[in-house]
Amino acid sequence: MAAPQFNKADLERRMAGAVEALKHDLTGLRTGRASITLLDPVTVEVYGANMPINQVATVSAPEPRLLSVQVWDKSNVGPVDKAIRSAGLGLNPIVDGQTLRLPIPDLTQERRKELAKLVGQYAEKARIAARNVRRDGNDTLKTDEKGGHLSEDERKRHETEVQKLTDATIADIDAAAHAKEKEILGK
Repeated sequence: MAAPQFNKADLERRMAGAVEALKHDLTGLRTGRASITLLDPVTVEVYGANMPINQVATVSAPEPRLLSVQVWDKSNVGPVDKAIRSAGLGLNPIVDGQTLRLPIPDLTQERRKELAKLVGQYAEKARIAARNVRRDGNDTLKTDEKGGHLSEDERKRHETEVQKLTDATIADIDAAAHAKEKEILGK
């Protein structure tokens, strides 16, 4: 007879992972203020490989509306400039020796609305991930009950705990998405 499979700690870890993934996705959205995480998705083709920008340069935010990228190797300035321009972030670097200055332009109202929609899409993706974890947990509980490891009452009690965990996770997701939308829309 197999051992019981239900593991509440694993479900908590996986749901927390969905929230963290959402928060990571949200940090990459431009809000009109300079943030060094804005360049995290940018990869630069140098030394025959694609590398994250933070492996070929130092990114800093010396002013609220300006990013500074200090490229370590002079020969990589061109590829870094090209990578930032082609990343679809709407940024146009100003090359100053080995430093690239990135003024952060104001967001138009139309672009703010697009970004707010994107926040909603990211949040929905995270909610779906949390619900999938809930489904997996409930399926495991049913399997354990069929295998004789749990009584029906224990299964129902655990399902209630899983639902409470799911509700709390979705509340965290909604709070993070709402805060980001508020930041983007400037309200």
